[in-house]
Amino acid sequence: MDYRVVKEDDVFFLTDKSGNIPENHPYGPGLYAKDTRFLSQFELTINGREPILLSSTASENYYTTILLTNPHMKENGVLELWRESVELERKRFICQGVCYEMVTATNYYPQPINFTLGMHMDADFIDMFLIRGFQSGNVGKRTASEVSEKGVTFHYVGADELKRSTTIRWDQLPSEVTENEVSFDIALSNGEKQTIVFAIAPGWGGEAAVIQPAGEALERLLDSYTAWNEETVTVASDREEVGRLFERGLADMRVLLTDAGHGPMPMAGLPWFAVPFGRDSLIASLQMLPFRSDVARATLETMAMYQGTKVDPWRDEQPGKIMHELRAGELANTNQVPFTPYYGTIDATPLFLILLVEYVKWTGDLAFFEKMEGTVARALSWIDEYGDRDGDSFLEYHQESAKGIANQGWKDSADSVVHRNGNYAKTPIALAEVQGYVYQAKRGLAALYETSKNESQAQLLRAQAEQLRENYEKAFWMEDLGFYAIALDQEKKQVGTLTTNPGHTLLSEMLMPERAKQVSDTLVSDPMFSGYGIRTMGSEESAYNPMSYHDGSVWPHDNSLIILGMAKLGHTEQARTAMEGLMKAAHQFEYDRLPELFCGYSDEQSLVPYPVACSPQAWAAGTSLVLIQAMLGIFPNALKREVSLSPVLLEGMNELTVRGIQLADGQLDIRVSRTEAGPVAEILTNTTGCHVHVCENR
Repeated sequence: MDYRVVKEDDVFFLTDKSGNIPENHPYGPGLYAKDTRFLSQFELTINGREPILLSSTASENYYTTILLTNPHMKENGVLELWRESVELERKRFICQGVCYEMVTATNYYPQPINFTLGMHMDADFIDMFLIRGFQSGNVGKRTASEVSEKGVTFHYVGADELKRSTTIRWDQLPSEVTENEVSFDIALSNGEKQTIVFAIAPGWGGEAAVIQPAGEALERLLDSYTAWNEETVTVASDREEVGRLFERGLADMRVLLTDAGHGPMPMAGLPWFAVPFGRDSLIASLQMLPFRSDVARATLETMAMYQGTKVDPWRDEQPGKIMHELRAGELANTNQVPFTPYYGTIDATPLFLILLVEYVKWTGDLAFFEKMEGTVARALSWIDEYGDRDGDSFLEYHQESAKGIANQGWKDSADSVVHRNGNYAKTPIALAEVQGYVYQAKRGLAALYETSKNESQAQLLRAQAEQLRENYEKAFWMEDLGFYAIALDQEKKQVGTLTTNPGHTLLSEMLMPERAKQVSDTLVSDPMFSGYGIRTMGSEESAYNPMSYHDGSVWPHDNSLIILGMAKLGHTEQARTAMEGLMKAAHQFEYDRLPELFCGYSDEQSLVPYPVACSPQAWAAGTSLVLIQAMLGIFPNALKREVSLSPVLLEGMNELTVRGIQLADGQLDIRVSRTEAGPVAEILTNTTGCHVHVCENR
């Protein structure tokens, strides 16, 4: 990453690698909360000059350490500071809505020295949409700032009439302070050090976050991470990178959690999508289910709270629909953008139902399903009445909002649904993977209704799912290519480009077995598999572009859903191939962190990053968790007190031990070992009350 970012709750701080927010930087660094930039300049100087970067680490998402030093300084032939005399250490974290930065200066010169530390600062309160360059609009204005020896407060009144403020405090007496700059005269003996603590508190609605002593704030933050680590799964393997990748994914997921009203749930990703997202939050929660089922429950309750209630074309909203994206900035609050929330997504509603079904399968919490039955009924009505626009059993999307999204599946760029001749498909469009989501949701819900003694609803959903399966096989299968179309266009013609979309239907178990095998084989064939992962589009297609966002790049989360489907169907070699590719890719990224996406070039060359990928990103972080589930081959049904286990080990991997899997009301610890006959699973702990059925060695 060419930036450094720390986040906690709904506040994140994005800077360059030196820890600065340069004035008018094109990437848009700053301190953000509620889709507003509360700090637009924050630049450290020594004797008025920019320090030299030594190192910049971000292995911990919640705590950044940056080391700098001074350049050689002479004025009119007189030595001011010998080069590298002063070490400047910047340590930064966020706790309870306040960002703390501790700047420690240490004298490594053999004699006493004097110098001035300065901090340039400003706040522009720009809306996130304006930062990203997507919109223009009517905005508010800055009002008078408050300046004192203890700090500065910038004020702003938005077009939404909300008062916003940024308060910056420091714990040392400054030599000079103005609205945009504070300086401190420092005198240090050899080996002596001095620390200045800055605290930056965003204010919203006339109230600012409470600034507490930095030491107490840091202790509180570290305690929260200790508690998180004690409550989550541990993974160990003789292939150490497996454990590293899992730990990185879990840590990234933790920093992306924000309480949006019903408990911590995943935000989509940093830096620009630190908000609740329909499909992103739902898929990330699904990826976390074996490890933190409480996250799934919080996500489900939050999404239910914002379920659509009316027909509103401006927001692409209909009754029963699950939202796409929720924003809280000035432009959204004044209805200049339709994101309070926006509903332009075709897949969030069936994904919501899938997550609910899988949550119950993992937890056995049928009471929660019964509590959510009203939400479920409204979602099913939306699928049948609004999602299926023409009554052919397929869900189709079409943009209604003037400022909405044209393509409303997960591949939402304008060029992502394209015919083999290069022509873009026209809406309404029925996507392959979405039909699989609906099938999986209805089949899963049928089982829950049956358990709840609602046999008539169970039979109806099963019949609808079976009809959808039959229609899908007829409409989407391409006999000449031995694969499924990505979509049907507005004329119900197949969009025949080879893509990963049909791979998601493996998890639904909707496909005819022999065709499912062909799908898995094709996805790991040369045109689709780069060596680092499965490409979003085959390299022999006319629209293929390895540098594109959706037409040939590799998305880890996309791979994860495919891999999980392969594991569920017993397509072991295909799953192993895809997993090995992602492992190879992760090794080439900083801190073994899988980003949102990367370019789809072959592994005959070094991996090529995508230039503006989010990192960390929730469903990319969740991919490392899915790999563990796929290696275990674990698929439970806590309502029936049954667990299916079908383990597979990667090349050169002789042991995998997973402790703390959350299932029903207990815990499952599993060790998988390689033998001559194949992987053997040993149940170390089982307090779940579930019978574990170990399938044949693979």
